[in-house]
Amino acid sequence: MNAESAAVSSSSSDAPQSVLVLQGGGALGAYQAGVYEALAAEGHAPDWVAGISIGAINAAIIAGNAAEERVGKLRSFWDGVSHELLYRLDVGNGFARRAFNETAAAWAATFGVPGFFTPRIPTPLPEWPDEIGRLSFYDTTPLRQTLLDLVDFDRINHGETRFSVGAVNMMTGNFAYFDNARGSGASDRKIGPEHIMASGALPPGFPPVEIDGEWYWDGGLVSNTPLQYVLDNRSPCEMTVFQVDLFPSRGAVPKTMADIAQREKDIRFSSRTRLNTDLSKRLQDMRAAAQRLCHKLPPELQDDPDLRQLLGCRPAGAVAVLHLINRPRGYETMSKDYEFSRMTVTEHWEAGKADAHFSLRDGRWTGRRLKPDEIMTFDLAGKRRPRHPQGSNNEE
Repeated sequence: MNAESAAVSSSSSDAPQSVLVLQGGGALGAYQAGVYEALAAEGHAPDWVAGISIGAINAAIIAGNAAEERVGKLRSFWDGVSHELLYRLDVGNGFARRAFNETAAAWAATFGVPGFFTPRIPTPLPEWPDEIGRLSFYDTTPLRQTLLDLVDFDRINHGETRFSVGAVNMMTGNFAYFDNARGSGASDRKIGPEHIMASGALPPGFPPVEIDGEWYWDGGLVSNTPLQYVLDNRSPCEMTVFQVDLFPSRGAVPKTMADIAQREKDIRFSSRTRLNTDLSKRLQDMRAAAQRLCHKLPPELQDDPDLRQLLGCRPAGAVAVLHLINRPRGYETMSKDYEFSRMTVTEHWEAGKADAHFSLRDGRWTGRRLKPDEIMTFDLAGKRRPRHPQGSNNEE
């Protein structure tokens, strides 16, 4: 069998795959839960769930439960970590709402979040030595019990749904993926709560997590999305990717110092989805060129190692990426990722659900036609909601 026929045979034997890709973003992760509720309601069950930070927590709850229990378990988590303040605000926007959100964020920063993290008392000082697993402003021990309560790790390790979460080795600075597929360069360990906690261990707020003698921090320090990992390690098949981002890469010119802080955070943690898909498209174009070259070569050169390497530079199969982005609202500030009031968490959840329903029913998505090996990105929900001064509804 020559190089071209081997590649075609491999691609034709793999069924289409659905993947849910979840970015990091703290309290904004309720948007992802809403997206998943809509996906489930419309019959889209992911074959693979990959996440970073809060996306890793949502991914673990999804992959670690039966399909009919997932939305309920997500609701249990988000109800558990959000809280009602003594004062409820009926105004939807403006200064009063911004003040409310800042108060809620200050509450979480001061007193912690139930089932998630608690402040260390006394607060560590810059030159205060301590054990490495305690070098942080907050203790995430409560999160471990929450994960054990809500996630069936035996189900994850059984591999019914592929599951991948990313973290950063704090000594080498290298990305590490913990993947229940046990391959593609990922860890061969069984997945446990420590892997999810490592993916969300953002310093200096949260402590590093030790796994097999190595210490890990939040994957968002290197890349806040696992999209590139998914594209690099997929099977040679057609793939549908639901990419859920919590920070928009595009936005308006800031007008205040508070806007500056929020815009900086959005840029730092945005996913660069276009960069990832453009790179993958170039590699697939190279593979297509190698296939055309194969037809022009004499039979004795069709098993050439260099040609086989070019044909294998990117798995075959078209990829459709439905990009769902939690775009800013006028009342949000740079504290939005640790603002856990029940009102705001519920708004994020409902926005994710509405954006997903809107996108899944859009004719541009339902009527999509992809060429073999083509990668297309759809950003449809941005036109659904009105533009706010701090946000942009442009495509990412």
